Amino acid sequence: MEGLRFKRQIRILLLTDGLAMVAAAMLAPIYALFVERIGGDLLDASLTVGVFAFFAALTAFFSGKYADKIEENELILVLGYGLMGIGFFLYIFVDAIWQLFLIQALIGVAGAIASPAFDVLYSKHLREEKAGRTWGSWEALNYLTAAFGAVIGGLIVVNFGFNAAFILMALLCFISAIYIYILPRRVL
Repeated sequence: MEGLRFKRQIRILLLTDGLAMVAAAMLAPIYALFVERIGGDLLDASLTVGVFAFFAALTAFFSGKYADKIEENELILVLGYGLMGIGFFLYIFVDAIWQLFLIQALIGVAGAIASPAFDVLYSKHLREEKAGRTWGSWEALNYLTAAFGAVIGGLIVVNFGFNAAFILMALLCFISAIYIYILPRRVL
């Protein structure tokens, strides 16, 4: 078991990023149904995901440059997770496609703000002799959260509706943001 132990910082980053990844994965398999519910079609679903990716790409470049210049990347991570939570919460109020475009842009920006800061912090705490294992753990977490989030999201929507899923998604991101924010700065 000694080989599977990671530094405290890595465990914290895996936990908090895992919560945000579960939140995002909850919507993935049912997203087109949500778009249809607000009057959109498959093309609208595709276009709004395209908007998400486009804004994430634009933001990622600048966020990465900024992450290299700032000392407290954990605060950038808090901002990204917090904005994701706000975006997920705002889904509750969407009743038109144009609103969904705006929220998808916000969530794309939020994710792209958080990702380079996460990468900086994660890389900073890697042990050279365990770099492959540590990154492999993050990759495994990525797939596991996709599986878990997809199932949980579907179950929640079927049993309680979209708004319940959106609230849980937002809460998971807010928990990650708050947890990282209240940590003493020297921890991460």
